[in-house]
Amino acid sequence: MAKPKKPFKVACVQFNPKLNERDENIKALYDAVAEAARNGAKLIVTPEMATTGYFYRDREAIRPFVDTIPGFTTRCFEKIAKKYFSYIVIGMPEVDPETDIFYNSAALIGPDGYIGKYRKIHLWETEVHWAAGGDEEIPVFDTEIGNISINICMDMIYFESARLAALKGADILAFLTNSTGQSVAVLQARAEANGLYIISANRSNAENDYHMIGASAVWSPEGEKLAEADLVETKENTVDAPTILYCQIDPAKYDNPVKKRFAERRPELYKDLMLYKAPWDFKKTAASRNIWAAIVQYEPALGNKEANLVKIKRMISNVALESKEKSKLDLVVLPELSLTGTVDHLKADDIFALSDTLDSVWVQKLLELAKEFGIHMVFGFVERQGDHLYNSAILAGPKGEIMGIYRKTHLHNAEKAWATPGDKIELFHSEAIGDIGIMIGYDAVFPEVAGVLAVKRADMIVIPSSWQGEFGRDLKSSISRKKYPQGSVSTWDAIAAGAQAYTIVSNFVGTEKKFLGRSGLYTLDPIYGLDSPVGASSNQEEVLVANFETIQNDWWFNQEKLIQSRRTFCYKRLVY
Repeated sequence: MAKPKKPFKVACVQFNPKLNERDENIKALYDAVAEAARNGAKLIVTPEMATTGYFYRDREAIRPFVDTIPGFTTRCFEKIAKKYFSYIVIGMPEVDPETDIFYNSAALIGPDGYIGKYRKIHLWETEVHWAAGGDEEIPVFDTEIGNISINICMDMIYFESARLAALKGADILAFLTNSTGQSVAVLQARAEANGLYIISANRSNAENDYHMIGASAVWSPEGEKLAEADLVETKENTVDAPTILYCQIDPAKYDNPVKKRFAERRPELYKDLMLYKAPWDFKKTAASRNIWAAIVQYEPALGNKEANLVKIKRMISNVALESKEKSKLDLVVLPELSLTGTVDHLKADDIFALSDTLDSVWVQKLLELAKEFGIHMVFGFVERQGDHLYNSAILAGPKGEIMGIYRKTHLHNAEKAWATPGDKIELFHSEAIGDIGIMIGYDAVFPEVAGVLAVKRADMIVIPSSWQGEFGRDLKSSISRKKYPQGSVSTWDAIAAGAQAYTIVSNFVGTEKKFLGRSGLYTLDPIYGLDSPVGASSNQEEVLVANFETIQNDWWFNQEKLIQSRRTFCYKRLVY
């Protein structure tokens, strides 16, 4: 279908239904949706379970309020869609008339009537007492305002949901939620990782002591917050009346650099995303470990290994001495290509001359440094194996041994001129600190990498980087009990939250190549107050020391629950 050429208005209807009052809710929701349509909105998104309210103890409690799709509810809203030439997404409980199975669903209605539906795939605890998980893949509907897909609330916690929509051609992701914070907090990362407009509609009141925070929003394909309703932080500030949030979106942005980046994906490396490792996985780390990590951020002397080694040793020495007063340092992380800095500006022969084999003197000097201080250390280098060069990172052990080698699997354009991509996404095991996944720089743009590491049960993810702002944005999350440091980067935060693995990023600073620093520790759940991210500056050399517990077995959501609730049957499009 032809795409629109001019910007058009969308609306998020932040509506608060009354529990067990379907007919009254539909009438009030009809009025709010009609108001949005009269005001020119061509796409109108309503919250999850907007016709009934959310909390039902079992199938019998919700039975009087379910509806077929299409059915009474969709026919009602078809009148508005037809009159105003609008598209409407309605959240509602659905009954399949053939099986009598109930679903948490959303219906898309257009000017010509009912278009299609989506049944929520990833369910939250409250819903599993009455609803079945969706039994079909995430759909994309071709409409006159663009390709529209739908996610519902908990779906957004799993990177796969929005990614699947984007890979299937979505331009707009309608997001319906009843959220206390978690699912809303990741919208920025999902928009920018997938080049999607996200139109999010939440509630702003409480039901059964479950407080929904409002903050309905529109996000651009670049991860820019275009509009947002007020954040309702406490029950005392509940807003029962509907709030309609309007915003213009531009179809010219449907085709964007992020979507072009999909051609760089490497599905052959993502096959583990199809594995369902629950309830058994005897390989996973069983016990939490308390980790003291030092994240080293410095300005590299490009191509000068000696000068960089001297600086690295001095910075580690200083922090190691300070750490002895508190606790033993367990792990040190250095930036990408630690001894040389980036090499993309050099000729092929010069890069080859700077490369090192595993037994080269420079690699050995870094291994000796790990041994001297009795630490694990992750460092990067230009690796040479025969005629091939790799952008690689080594996990060194406290005895100066090589515990693992990761070769960067996703190369940006400049690297492709000299480097061969790696062919494995894997974990490296240490009895002392657990299972470590390594990504390098540009790998972070591909959420599949962190997804694979989560399936493999990474206890932490380490990202040596040479970031200059080519991806990611300042994190715009106001929905967090533990505040993020200024300058936190959305892409890196999404890795930690999405894999439920503490994520350590070490980056360069410096004016010559405009490295942007912001090294840091990204944590599992600042949203509800489990832990606090820590971050370095954007322009100063420093060593950031962070302390964390690797496994949070007692927290309401953790990596174990993430693995148990994945719905692998619908992820196939990610791996071919």
